[in-house]
Amino acid sequence: MTRAPDAPPFAFRPLHHVQLAIPPGGEDRCRDFWGGVLGLTELEKPPVLAARGGCWFRGGDLEVHLGVEDPFAPARKAHPGVLVSGLHALADRLAAAGAPVTWDGEFPGHERFYSADPFGNRLEFLEPLRG
Repeated sequence: MTRAPDAPPFAFRPLHHVQLAIPPGGEDRCRDFWGGVLGLTELEKPPVLAARGGCWFRGGDLEVHLGVEDPFAPARKAHPGVLVSGLHALADRLAAAGAPVTWDGEFPGHERFYSADPFGNRLEFLEPLRG
């Protein structure tokens, strides 16, 4: 494929990670939610970064970094949009854990719902419609 003459000399690739803020001391609640409810694997942070607190998780193509912010304010509008397969099973799992699940059918070609982490950070989960 030929690059257009005005195309930039760089290319975007999939995200490496998304970072969300958590309050000081929130790491155990992150482990319960991201590790326990969502089933992601906790990653070992590099020592220089581990001293700052927070924790990192990975599952499939998703990597989430939870960083301590003081004072903390949840992201109620800004959010990651996470593509998943098995959207309804994920919604059931979140609801069973007491997390909010708000369905929204307004994104063309996808089913989606919004939820939140234990600190109120907004999360969007989407699955492409079949056919």
